[in-house]
Amino acid sequence: MDPRQAYSELLRRVRESALLESCANLLGWDERTYMPHLGSAHRAEQMALLARLGHEMLTAPIIGELLATVEASPLVGDADSDAAANVREIRRNYNRAVKLPKELVEELARVTTRAQQVWQEARQANNFAAFGPWLEKVVALVRQKAQAIGYPNVPYDALLDEYEPGATTAEITTLFAALRAELVPLISAIIASGRKPHRDWLQGAYPIEQQQRFGREAAAAIGFNFDAGRLDVTTHPFCSGIGPGDCRITTRYYPHHFSESFFGILHEAGHGIYEQGLPAEHFGTPLGTAASLGLHESQSRLWENQVGRSRPFWEYFFPRAQQAFPAALGAVRLDDFLFAVNDVQPSFIRVEADEATYNMHIILRFELEQALVNGDLKPADVPGAWNEKFQQLFNLTPPTDTQGCLQDIHWSMGGLGYFPTYTLGNLYAAQFMEQARRDLPGLEDEFRAGRFQGLKGWLNDKIHRVGQRYRAGDLCQRVTGRPLSHQPLMAYLRGKYESLYGI
Repeated sequence: MDPRQAYSELLRRVRESALLESCANLLGWDERTYMPHLGSAHRAEQMALLARLGHEMLTAPIIGELLATVEASPLVGDADSDAAANVREIRRNYNRAVKLPKELVEELARVTTRAQQVWQEARQANNFAAFGPWLEKVVALVRQKAQAIGYPNVPYDALLDEYEPGATTAEITTLFAALRAELVPLISAIIASGRKPHRDWLQGAYPIEQQQRFGREAAAAIGFNFDAGRLDVTTHPFCSGIGPGDCRITTRYYPHHFSESFFGILHEAGHGIYEQGLPAEHFGTPLGTAASLGLHESQSRLWENQVGRSRPFWEYFFPRAQQAFPAALGAVRLDDFLFAVNDVQPSFIRVEADEATYNMHIILRFELEQALVNGDLKPADVPGAWNEKFQQLFNLTPPTDTQGCLQDIHWSMGGLGYFPTYTLGNLYAAQFMEQARRDLPGLEDEFRAGRFQGLKGWLNDKIHRVGQRYRAGDLCQRVTGRPLSHQPLMAYLRGKYESLYGI
């Protein structure tokens, strides 16, 4: 076959499998938003079937034949060309997929769909015993997956590579150790400062209808397109990119708590802006796909924290917040508000954690996940191990498993290897934002005027439209001129907290 014909046929098949995956994504979104409780078992069978069909499409022998034809042609001679990037990543996905038995892929989809439903009920009831057997099934299947794929050093490498292509456990461990070495003394200095903001009004009267309206206004202002997306309610907020013109984000509301829903909306809108910024003409191919979950997380954390907790952002939005929530915020000063939403205090829930302690939550999960995958930690022993490690890191012991090991959905989804991407996201976000300020003088003045198009456009050009042309680390080097480092994040945190806490 002519190489150009082979390449065209390869893309056609890959796009077709992506369409099938988008159907599964839509069912997954429905499962976590509107699906009736008793639909879980049937949904598990639907997801298992789609997973099997998708796996069969991606591992068909013709895919390997087409790849070989194109790889031997001049089409991929330029490593930066569209064809070279697409073929490189299709080959990577193909090589991983063909190592996985279709029965394992199908069973993982079936078990994790049921496990997510059980986790949701167990979390609400503070009942780890109900979830424990399902966690055991998930971990066993994930370990089989790691063994089937293979790994250079440790089994966790095979899982991490799924979410952060090219990353290794050793590299992440080294990067996190450098971050932790500087982060722990900063947190200690903040706590020792004795300064504490007044926070009572954060638990004031925040009618859900006004929260919904205010959250949508902010999401639209930073660039989330509601003509191509929607915002719904779920137990554990997420973003689901269904395809061009259809991106779903979610949050959860509490009538007497402002921060979680609002910053959650900014966070998921950041993910959504990335999805909406991917080139639609490349949908279904690597060039129309996000580079990594760490890079994806950088976009959500950038808008949630680097922008959303900054003074310039609130110089524009705080008067609007006071109008939306007069009973809670009408008499509050901007300085007091900013101190409260940037307060640092160890807490039990990761998604509610401040920017300084958040990464300690990720380090805890990173270490526990490795132990689960290596077989050093039994799933039944997770609550005790979690509480012991939490006490070491935070000097706190979770009073319930709901506030401890049951708080996150990821393990029920089979997402072991996923958690490190959250801290990678924080690191990328700080480094990208540092560069954006260099490239876009007067950025803070734009924020004060409620204009965020400049930053969004910069991110669209530098990151979103690039797709998987480069791996995340390479893209970081190209955008910022240096490899990913913990230093920009620490500089950002020190700059913020030295002012707030006088340290």
